[in-house]
Amino acid sequence: MRDAKRTIEICHLYPDLMNLYGDRGNVIALARRAAWHGLTVQLSHVSVGSPVDFRRYDILFIGGGQDREQRIICRDFQEAKGSSLAEAVEDGVVLLAICGGYQLLGEYYQTSTGERLPGIGVLDVYTEAGDGRMIGNVVVESTLAGEPRTLVGFENHSGRTYLGPGVQPLGRVKVGGGNNGQDGTEGAVYRNVIGTYLHGSLLPKNPWLTDYLIARALERRYGSAELRTLDDDIELLAHNAAIRRAMSRPGV
Repeated sequence: MRDAKRTIEICHLYPDLMNLYGDRGNVIALARRAAWHGLTVQLSHVSVGSPVDFRRYDILFIGGGQDREQRIICRDFQEAKGSSLAEAVEDGVVLLAICGGYQLLGEYYQTSTGERLPGIGVLDVYTEAGDGRMIGNVVVESTLAGEPRTLVGFENHSGRTYLGPGVQPLGRVKVGGGNNGQDGTEGAVYRNVIGTYLHGSLLPKNPWLTDYLIARALERRYGSAELRTLDDDIELLAHNAAIRRAMSRPGV
């Protein structure tokens, strides 16, 4: 089947509540890049309210939010959408979750006041607020797609996320704090789910990761994932500029 006849359905979860530090740009990057690959793109938005069957979609995205927004999402997960999202994960739906969205996919997020917000447990991680914030540009080396590749982004979080044996880290931190500032890991991967603290937004500056997500979605729906070769000169200029900024941080 030719790419021009293929459709990819992208769903943006809670765009009105979870959209810190340019996270919406990840959805734009997914849609634009999929179109450049010759795919027909259908984009939907889902917020608080009725249950949704997330298995109908190919790629799901949820961004970051502050504690107030996370409480709202936590309640909606528990009352309406959490079980459907967990079923979609096990069905192989692609899911990218940033910062607060990443935290709520785990077992729990404990706020700075000691309040424990239950996650939906699709990722074997837990998060507890720390004493200070990890802020700044981040460089990560990832073998997600096989050979080592670089990811760049921006982090701004007080949460410390710790990985259990049921997940693999997205990568190893070369510059920045990552999951917890201690073990050198950044993000978590399970099946076609990626959780990460990389804002800024992540996908426009990391075109290989965008293509990885699209390819995994095509494999699930169509059984194959052949993509066109795109001109990434502009994206790589942004990628390399982010690396230079990160490497100029004091102490690096």
